[in-house]
Amino acid sequence: MNVRRRLIPAVAAAAALAALSACSTDSAAAGNTDKFDVVASFYPMAFLAEQIGGDHVHVTSLTQPGQEPHDLEISAKQTAQLQESDAVLYLKNLQPSVDEAVAQSGVGTTIDAATLTSLEEHGNEVGGHAAEHDDEHGEEAGGKDPHIWLDPVKYAEVAQGVGAAFEKADPDHAAAYKANTAALVKRLDALNTQFEDGLRNTDSKVFITTHAAFGYLAERYGLTEEAINGLDPESEPSANRVRDLERMAKADGVTTVFYETLVSDKTAKTIASDAGLKTDVLDPIEGITAKSRGKDYFSVQEANLKALQSALGAK
Repeated sequence: MNVRRRLIPAVAAAAALAALSACSTDSAAAGNTDKFDVVASFYPMAFLAEQIGGDHVHVTSLTQPGQEPHDLEISAKQTAQLQESDAVLYLKNLQPSVDEAVAQSGVGTTIDAATLTSLEEHGNEVGGHAAEHDDEHGEEAGGKDPHIWLDPVKYAEVAQGVGAAFEKADPDHAAAYKANTAALVKRLDALNTQFEDGLRNTDSKVFITTHAAFGYLAERYGLTEEAINGLDPESEPSANRVRDLERMAKADGVTTVFYETLVSDKTAKTIASDAGLKTDVLDPIEGITAKSRGKDYFSVQEANLKALQSALGAK
């Protein structure tokens, strides 16, 4: 994994799984409850399971709040809990340790979000700019960008697939899952409309991030993501890269360098200072913490929209 991921220490492997909602308010084992027991790989998957499952599911997440999901290593305890669950919801090729644990688990219902929508390649070619960064996605998903949840339309497609899987695996509550899925998709459709309307008329269409996570979002709303991914967060950006960014920023009217909540802002602030730009947060929503600009997926996405509108000069 690339070096920027090393800033967040992994949570102790034997730590109890944290609760993410009223459906999982304690750190009980993932299996053997009186509900449909779902293990989710990280926050975007857990959020779907909770929203769709409602009162009928018990959801545990393999990734602790505040832990960088790409760094996750599954403990023996978590593997055992996975094996006792009724279903697992994950995104294959994002977290290798999860993929291995799922393959060995024998869980009856395994739901791979990557199969529920189309994945595309986003990397060095994003936006047509010459990007001098490593293609993180090539490591994560065989060249395919895994960050599908940041596009409300693709996330809705995944939600529909998850709902159908829950209905099949737990038919006694199929009607509730169907209704909850429809309600969630309706909210995601409304969020998509907010982004469409909010980013339709802007002074610039280019934004700079330290993490190449927003390719799907950029493509959906006619924007260009310029990522600095691959630079060591603890080192200074190269002079050549800073000059390239300065030229690009002037040419495209860029005002802001975005960083994310789960990693250091040092690289973003260094580049912004050298290029005379501002910094702000654009959250890839890989986890919700006290530093997040919102309590759940929707509120953080709305904060992301406001940040983009400000940076791009929305009218």
